[in-house]
Amino acid sequence: MRKLFLSLFLVGTLATTFTSCREEKSTGDKVEDAAEDVGDSMEDAADDVEDAVD
Repeated sequence: MRKLFLSLFLVGTLATTFTSCREEKSTGDKVEDAAEDVGDSMEDAADDVEDAVD
C-alpha cells in the first residue's frame, strides 16, 4: 500500500514537471517574436538611412 502511494506521488510529480516545461515554450515564442520585431526595426532603420544618403 505504501509503495502504491509513493508510485502515484512520483507519477504526479513527473506529470507536473513535464506540464510546466510545456508552458515555458510559450515564453520562448514571445522571445522569438521580440527578436523578429527587433530585426524588422533594424531593417526599417537601415532603409531610412539609405534613403537619407540618396
